[in-house]
Amino acid sequence: MKQLALCLAAPPAPTLDNFVTGRNAELLATLRAWAAGGAGEPVLMLWGAPGSGRSHLLRAVLAALAGRGRDTAGGLAAAPALADDGVLAADDVDRLGDHDQILLFNTCNRLKAGGGLLIAAAGAPPARLALREDLRTRLGSGLVYEVHALSDEDRRAALAAYTVARGFALPAEVGDYLLARVPRDLATLRALIDTLDRVSLEQKRAVTVPLAREVLQRLQLLKNHEGVR
Repeated sequence: MKQLALCLAAPPAPTLDNFVTGRNAELLATLRAWAAGGAGEPVLMLWGAPGSGRSHLLRAVLAALAGRGRDTAGGLAAAPALADDGVLAADDVDRLGDHDQILLFNTCNRLKAGGGLLIAAAGAPPARLALREDLRTRLGSGLVYEVHALSDEDRRAALAAYTVARGFALPAEVGDYLLARVPRDLATLRALIDTLDRVSLEQKRAVTVPLAREVLQRLQLLKNHEGVR
């Protein structure tokens, strides 16, 4: 393979439109209202397992609100410079140290008083987070949604639709091969599809399991213990 083809394609920028809904229809409708400037609550908390898409949604909402002219910050480091009526997206709040917990608590209070918004995400609901009690209370004071992970059927359908949009059909056996051997979040899977498509065109080869295996081996994404031939 050419060296260029060994780089994993950059995943598409996260938007609400390219988020695969699955069992998250109510959540997606709420986030669309937020993105349209119709937020009814100043604090919105998302939680879910790794790969469920919670980080995708945070970035998508923040980008949509930035597009509407809101002052936004994608992380606590930028919070002190954020306007009182701005929008803060805080991911992985369950991993915050003591100093950052205080910063997030104070920023949340400032945004609520100034007409701003906070959207946060973690691996568990606020009540189960090992955080300061006052911060847990703030994070649970608004809307709290679980982001439900996609089923394998949902992922297969999403990959099939994505490849059709790129102008080719993904063989079912290739989709199953990828789902069994690589990280299952859609950003990674879509980036792999883009890489496979590029390599297929460069080498004038069909997208098959052998090609997928070769690409994964070169990208070092194939699990070492998988001994698939």
